Amino acid sequence: MVGRDSRVRGNRDPRPRVLDDGMTLREDHEEFLHATMGAMDLVYNLARRFADRVEEAEGLVQETYLAAYRAWRDQRRPRRVEPWMATICLNLGRSRYRTRERRPIEVSIEDRDFRAPEVEDPEGAAEAALDREALYDAMRRLPEEQRVAITLVDLAGLSTAEAARAMGSPRGTVLSRLHRGRRGLAALLWDEVREVEDR
Repeated sequence: MVGRDSRVRGNRDPRPRVLDDGMTLREDHEEFLHATMGAMDLVYNLARRFADRVEEAEGLVQETYLAAYRAWRDQRRPRRVEPWMATICLNLGRSRYRTRERRPIEVSIEDRDFRAPEVEDPEGAAEAALDREALYDAMRRLPEEQRVAITLVDLAGLSTAEAARAMGSPRGTVLSRLHRGRRGLAALLWDEVREVEDR
């Protein structure tokens, strides 16, 4: 009657679970920890090579230990733990890298600051922050027609009608070249900004 009541109430069997090799689950778990905890620094250092952020590295370490524990429980135990743990970490890291490369880059909106800078002259501040050499390089990489349109309208201050006369093209063509050139220039300069931020 007592056994039946304990099952009804959901009580667990107080006897420890014994594995095939005669060890209890707890003893097996402690043996795993004793064998593998010495490799923690090695696994963490390898994980840092695959991760951009500390949190990602810690996640990879956790995945490595989880995979190693599953293998340990399946009786796939190594002679030497460090190379075994390193192999698991490297394989998981490579797998993560391949998965990340196939996925588009996800940028959290919380990582961006969309507020305008608090300066008296934002245009002047932006110009001061922009590297002139990067601007010249980006301008040189634009097609000639777009480069000329931007130079005449944005740098020399001509109207689009004056630029059209100077270029010998219709005004609509100048507007189109100006639009495409500004868009291309913005893309080239954005790539430059991202490279500077990554340094």
